[in-house]
Amino acid sequence: MKTLLNETIEVLKTQVKARVVVPDDPSYNEVRQIWNATIDRRPAIIVQCAAADDVPQAIAFARSNGLEISIRGGGHNIAGNAVCDRGMTIDLSTMKNVRIDPQKRRAYVEPGATLADFDKAAQVHGLATPVGINSTTGIAGLTLGGGFGWLTRKYGLTIDNLVSAEMITADGNKIRTSDNENADLFWAIRGGGGNFGVVTEFEFALHPVGPEILAGLIVFPFSQAKQVLTKYREFAESAPEELNVWAVLRQAPPLPFLPANVHDQEVVILPVFYVGDIAKGEKLIEPLRSFGDACGEHIGSQPYVEWQQAFDPLLTRGARNYWKSHNFTELRDEVLDAIVEFAGQLPSPQCEIFIGCIAGAANRVPADAMAYRHRDAKFVLNVHGRWDDVAQDEIGIKWAREFFQASAPYASAGAYVNFMTQEEGDRIAAVYGSNYDRLVQIKKRYDPENIFHLNQNIKP
Repeated sequence: MKTLLNETIEVLKTQVKARVVVPDDPSYNEVRQIWNATIDRRPAIIVQCAAADDVPQAIAFARSNGLEISIRGGGHNIAGNAVCDRGMTIDLSTMKNVRIDPQKRRAYVEPGATLADFDKAAQVHGLATPVGINSTTGIAGLTLGGGFGWLTRKYGLTIDNLVSAEMITADGNKIRTSDNENADLFWAIRGGGGNFGVVTEFEFALHPVGPEILAGLIVFPFSQAKQVLTKYREFAESAPEELNVWAVLRQAPPLPFLPANVHDQEVVILPVFYVGDIAKGEKLIEPLRSFGDACGEHIGSQPYVEWQQAFDPLLTRGARNYWKSHNFTELRDEVLDAIVEFAGQLPSPQCEIFIGCIAGAANRVPADAMAYRHRDAKFVLNVHGRWDDVAQDEIGIKWAREFFQASAPYASAGAYVNFMTQEEGDRIAAVYGSNYDRLVQIKKRYDPENIFHLNQNIKP
């Protein structure tokens, strides 16, 4: 294969505007790296696409040379499917253009854009759509798996705001998908991941947001964890959809508003977000302060784009990450007990367990409206294992898996595919439930040879 590549690589370079990177290129090791350092794969060739027209050429080259294909957007996915061993990585990370139409309230976003790129462009016009909470995440992977964040209670999942997509299929065809064009494919890509083709542009609906929002943190001592979580559960049941509060259990970072003796101690953190009138939001969040004896808080009016980047320092590229996740329609006492137990056994200072509240607009979408079907889920729980040293892998992974098993009896159906690790392929049918058979038929139509299989794969 290597000889064939050497003979034909120059031909590929004449066919694309892309930068073509091979293992002897000085930048190869940098280009192949992704966010999760547990993934260390060596593609035979990396095609850094400059435009959508590069994608069909790259696919054709890979297929004619028997190369496995991986697709990279932001390279942030926990499973690491953005890169492959000895195959071709079609790298879209340099295609980062974001165009905003403020009159139509539409965003047109290339697949290499990060959430920071998207948010910055939209906020120039006081607009946004629901995306994730780490601004270095790529918009493509986030969207194709569902997408949720601070705005989800009010405006739904990211895919609930997807209007259309431009795509390249496995046979190299360029097509547009929407409710009116290739509607079956549009149904599938809203939650079905990268199984069906390469998206080269997303069109999103936008909503008035900010530019100033009310947000911040309240931090409670870990000794009050069960009490705080119980009151959080009660509060979430009646909170208006403009207000979103999550719960995070971890060691306290050295935040300036916390006393020094709290730093590096286990705590319960309530991240608070309100989109609306600031004065009204201040009144709504007042009950949170009575959940316990807070170690400290930092809440106030701030630009939406700043809040969207607030957690980036805790999620920088280059650490080793292992996640496990469940959906919940309710947080039973047994779940809260398991959270407290395992948060008291953190295997590294970077590990955490978080509860993300998604109850609201997303629950009003029918389960069969698109591939993502778990519209009854009100909370997503993620156990986030994270450390720097490979020697910690065994204990960190063991901790995450044991918590996953302990909380499983109280979880609702399915899972969030963007939080699934690479060994969880046996969960795919359960993830999609009654939507799975339809996804298989659409896969057979658009990718019958399973060219796009480096994902949470739906086999044709």
